[in-house]
Amino acid sequence: MLIVDILSRWLHVISAIVLMGGSIYVRFVLMPAAAQLPESEHNALRELVRKSWAKVVGAAIGLLLLSGLFNYVRAIKGDVKPSSLYHALIGTKMILSLVVFFLASALSGKAAAFEGIRRNARTWLGVTIALAAIIVALGSVVKVGGRTIGAKPVATIESTR
Repeated sequence: MLIVDILSRWLHVISAIVLMGGSIYVRFVLMPAAAQLPESEHNALRELVRKSWAKVVGAAIGLLLLSGLFNYVRAIKGDVKPSSLYHALIGTKMILSLVVFFLASALSGKAAAFEGIRRNARTWLGVTIALAAIIVALGSVVKVGGRTIGAKPVATIESTR
């Protein structure tokens, strides 16, 4: 099971790196460079990038959801019952992740309903990147000690029943 746990953690981290790193690249490298192109070339490039990036976003979101759920279930089924702090941090991380997934999907998608978000891509990419940074910070706290702060070993809980 150790190999599956490591693979799941690796897929989760790699997917987050791709989604956040790609957003940083688009916002701070691609957008300023593309802005120097003539309007017709800029629009053509934007559409080509959007099509490719939408596939990457979809795959990253799918892998993050699957690996995140797997990692969460493994954490709460372990030898230590996670603390309420762990659940609060993970819950916050999950909610913020759903917002990031929505924004990344809206920015890379083609639905007319989200054209306003795409027109203000610079701003919404900034929001996406900021939220992703908060999610990474929360994940770091959880990984380093959030699961065990105030937690009790399962054996202790079982013996008090």
